[in-house]
Amino acid sequence: MTGFPARRRALLALGAAGTLGLPGCAAPVRGTAVPRDKVLAAQVLGVPNERFMVASPEGQRAIEAEFISATERMRTRLALRPGQPLPKLNLLSVSGGGENGAFGAGLLCGWSELGTRPEFNLVTGVSTGALTAPFAFLGRDYDPQLRSVYTDLTLRDIAESRGLIAAVFDDALADTTPLFRTISRYLDQDMLAAIARAYQGGRLLLIGSTHLDAQVPVIWNIGAIAASGHPRALETVRRILLSSASIPGAFPPVMFDVTVDGQPHQEMHVDGGAFAQAFLYPTSVGRGRRERIARGTSARDVEAYIIRNGRLDPEWAAVERRTLGITGRAISTMIAASGYNDVVRMYNNTQRDGIGFNLAFIGSDFTEELPAPFDQGFMRALFQYGYERGRRGYDWASRPPL
Repeated sequence: MTGFPARRRALLALGAAGTLGLPGCAAPVRGTAVPRDKVLAAQVLGVPNERFMVASPEGQRAIEAEFISATERMRTRLALRPGQPLPKLNLLSVSGGGENGAFGAGLLCGWSELGTRPEFNLVTGVSTGALTAPFAFLGRDYDPQLRSVYTDLTLRDIAESRGLIAAVFDDALADTTPLFRTISRYLDQDMLAAIARAYQGGRLLLIGSTHLDAQVPVIWNIGAIAASGHPRALETVRRILLSSASIPGAFPPVMFDVTVDGQPHQEMHVDGGAFAQAFLYPTSVGRGRRERIARGTSARDVEAYIIRNGRLDPEWAAVERRTLGITGRAISTMIAASGYNDVVRMYNNTQRDGIGFNLAFIGSDFTEELPAPFDQGFMRALFQYGYERGRRGYDWASRPPL
């Protein structure tokens, strides 16, 4: 859940306390990390296409094959003959943004109310976007649950403070057991089965996390895991969503038990926003489309929708001339720049690949101030802001603002 000033200040305070060299408690223990040369071989459930390490050529080829396989499953579902054109493809990317996820949730619910929201063939999510993505993937029938997540929950449903001193010797400032309980309450066996059916029909739900040991992004294939029938599929998907939303330092990392050559190891995963606050599809996936366009072969119509749960204009602030104030503002600036660059990257990819680009973001006309992390009043106001714009027909931007 990337990008919040109050939590950034708390993290900086923790770092300052850590430099005092306070003695005492032992650090949390963990299993043996996966060796450097075995990262690609590690398996969580043993499902062949359960995830993709897209920083590697092998990972690029694997996810490209998954997109091709999804197209074939869609052809089967629609009973299309070979060579018969596929219907228009709709893609959705939902970014990180913590409390600001209420904007995207409201926009999606309002869009449903308008009656023009399409079924998305691909939905991707990072951080708070990972919590939104399953509901967006399953469509308007899950709008009541999506609304509840961003208007009924409070900080007590997300995290419990461990206290500063305890946090120095632990792995985070807060305990996210409440967030895992919240995820588990909404993501039940019925919802997992619905995701599996959508996957079998040729649709993809992809969630991003950061493999901290290996310093690589991981894209989890939620539909394939859901459809695997594995007895730990539900628990694993819940943990994937938790990992994608686990802000390093503020929230504990999520540890995944994996197997490498028959031996047990453990991976440490944190917020996907450590690599990218949003993603749409890897570059390799667009290669086939570009080749068809270059040959003059007709390619299917594709529209991409990007929901940026944040502002894209600079947020002015009078910065205190103090170490924590300056450092916190610098981190805030880097996160804002990263989010903007993610949008520009997706825009450039879609323009190169002949894909329609549609961008939504929080405008400067939303002036509500966040009084505290996950303040319910703020989130309800932001949800309503997004909802009203979706309900009357959101004016999607066709390019990132300059």
